[in-house]
Amino acid sequence: MAKTGQKAKKKATDNRETGSGETREGRIVKALSGYYYVQDDMASSDETVQCRARGVFKKRGLTPLVGDRVAYVLTENGEGTVTELRERSSELIRPPVANIDLAILVFSVTEPALNLQLLDKFLVHIEHAGIEAVLCLSKRDLEAEGEMTEEAAEAASSVQRIYPKLGYEVFGTSSRKNSGTRELRERLQGHLAVFAGQSGVGKSSLLNAIVPGLTLSTNEISNRLGRGKHTTRHVELVDIGGAYVADTPGFSQLDFGELGIEDLGYCFVEMRELSPSCKFRGCTHVHEPGCAVLAALEAGDIIRSRYDHYLLFLEEMKDIKRRY
Repeated sequence: MAKTGQKAKKKATDNRETGSGETREGRIVKALSGYYYVQDDMASSDETVQCRARGVFKKRGLTPLVGDRVAYVLTENGEGTVTELRERSSELIRPPVANIDLAILVFSVTEPALNLQLLDKFLVHIEHAGIEAVLCLSKRDLEAEGEMTEEAAEAASSVQRIYPKLGYEVFGTSSRKNSGTRELRERLQGHLAVFAGQSGVGKSSLLNAIVPGLTLSTNEISNRLGRGKHTTRHVELVDIGGAYVADTPGFSQLDFGELGIEDLGYCFVEMRELSPSCKFRGCTHVHEPGCAVLAALEAGDIIRSRYDHYLLFLEEMKDIKRRY
């Protein structure tokens, strides 16, 4: 009798936790303060169901993420409980978002200054996640109006010269003049995309220009600090009609905590293509004889700035390994 009573008590607890309604399918479009906001696949509007996650996820070391496909049930109070996480096609740790299949790396031509080393660092992280990357140069109106330094103009020119040859698409936009936004919106169709880039480059302004009526918070650049304030406090998917875009917090820095040293060369597309021709397996492309990457660098087939950034990142990763 006692055993049967315990089972009944557990069943009642499970019912309160998961609800007794039918299982539904949807996508988490926002996570905030322990709640997950799920957009139901069958819903005719963009209304969401506020859900909690089952305690079993925590026991398994799982955390639902924005972008996750989930199963959920409604509870008696009109909210819901996420009961299952569907398999993910990709997962980013920072920002914490799942199933992204396109990354728009936004870099301004000036204010803040275009930094190719930081651009390559972002590309390394996106390549490591296995996500397609597209580059977007924002604030092009400042370039057209001559409001940028000679150094910034050279950096913008370098992006156009280097990255299309590596297979990356480059879009130029101006949120203020609504230039290039239509082309970028068309590129987003059918994707679950993330806008990433350092603070102050105009990600929120760009999304506001792409989606009429959207009013994401934006801030002016802090001239004293040389960077923007974090205007986005949590990850949220924005439905732009035919696509979702994750508006994410800006980043002032990235580290290589998730990458192994052996992964770095793979994340540079030109080295990835050449690595099979290296004499030694596991070649670091630094000093080994018969290295196809070093031979290509000597022949001018690899851009020196990209290789220099590779060496810098390699040293950064070795420093992290030495510290831990």
